[in-house]
Amino acid sequence: MTQTAAKPQPETFSHEPQREARRGELLPEDTREWQAARLRLLWSRRRFFFRAAAAGLLASTLLAFLIPKSYTATTQLMPPDPQSTSGMAMMAALAAKGGGLGMMAGDLLGLKSSGAMFIGVLRSQTSEEHLIEQFDLRKVYGKRLVVDARRVLDENTSISEDRKSGIITISVTDHSPERASAMAAAYVDELNLLVAGLSTTAAHRERVFLEDRLQVAKQDLDDATSQLAQFSSKNHTLDIQQEGKALLDAAGSIAGQMIAAQSQLEGLRQIYTDSSSRVRALNARVGELRRQLEKLGGVDAKDPAGADSPTPVASQAGGPVLAQSNGLPYPTIRSLPLLGAKYADHYRRAKVQETVFELLTEQYELAKVQEAKETPSVKVLDPARVPEKKSFPPRLVIMFLGTFLCCAGSVVFVLGQAQWTEVDSQDPRKKFVEEVGHSLRARIPWGARNGTTASPSFAEGSDAAPGKPSNGSYGS
Repeated sequence: MTQTAAKPQPETFSHEPQREARRGELLPEDTREWQAARLRLLWSRRRFFFRAAAAGLLASTLLAFLIPKSYTATTQLMPPDPQSTSGMAMMAALAAKGGGLGMMAGDLLGLKSSGAMFIGVLRSQTSEEHLIEQFDLRKVYGKRLVVDARRVLDENTSISEDRKSGIITISVTDHSPERASAMAAAYVDELNLLVAGLSTTAAHRERVFLEDRLQVAKQDLDDATSQLAQFSSKNHTLDIQQEGKALLDAAGSIAGQMIAAQSQLEGLRQIYTDSSSRVRALNARVGELRRQLEKLGGVDAKDPAGADSPTPVASQAGGPVLAQSNGLPYPTIRSLPLLGAKYADHYRRAKVQETVFELLTEQYELAKVQEAKETPSVKVLDPARVPEKKSFPPRLVIMFLGTFLCCAGSVVFVLGQAQWTEVDSQDPRKKFVEEVGHSLRARIPWGARNGTTASPSFAEGSDAAPGKPSNGSYGS
């Protein structure tokens, strides 16, 4: 009998954990009672919730109005028109506008649209540093280094491209609406300058070459014109052909008058003596005509032998200047061949340089037009306007979230306080928390109140859970 009575004892010990587990499970009636107790607890602390909601609303309202307002200015750019007729450019344009399979093919081929290039230019260091210098953004953002100012500018700037339409949107956020609008417009201006300055098309290279060549041709033309002017001024020449024709006509006229006067003089000498007044007057006229003819011919009357050719004299301009002994403001007939050769040389050189300059100028203008056609142009769809409405902060949202968080925090606090009071005072975990609280309050000077260290227990005064009075007894 003793042995049979001792056998069921191990079975009773083995079922003990199951009984403990069943004790931890709440029946539906117990669950409803637990929920009712929690709702009764929340209802009893409704004034505390109202105070927490009011405090949260006040704090969130104060925070919402203390945050400085920000304004966002937006400008939109039309997608650039592809002007190049090369095969790769056409494939890039199809990849940009075809969508779907076209974009996939463009990505596989490494082809990007001009819109992606525009976004890269706008995000470049050069563009952002120009804007920082233009608007003095280091002072505006309170940054000493340009790198830090660029980081803030990147955060305040949004640049995106619509994959379907290709429209580029530039949004700039700033505390000043006027500055935000000006910065958005400055992005467009900077894009135009950088795209035009960094163009690598064939028309651009041709235009640069013609521009340099045009400067050289202009200098050569100025030198040739200056030499022709100096030669003409020192040798009294304007147009050799016209001057030669005029001199020959004048010489022929004078020679004819002299021959007629000599014939008349010979006839008078047959009638009168040399002492006659008519003979002397006619003889004097013949002598004057001879002197005029000698001046036109370049023979000095005092040197009857004359020189076979005019004597050149060195000039300061570097070219020969023919000696003028006739005292007339035009060259002599004998000097015309040499003057004509030199004048023709200078004139030919000036005309060649003038023709070269005209041709280069025409080609330069055509290259500029072609470069303008091939350079992607920026077309503004919506210009940046001064924003009238702030974009940040959303004050109503901040006030609502602040009030909701304070209410939720107060509910969590009340439920946690009630849960803490229900924990057994002999629980090791509760004892450990109380020890940690005592040690922390002992180390903090302002943790003690009235010279004593406060207990970390949450069940004090009116905060005690309903159904469990703070004095430890029920009712009175």
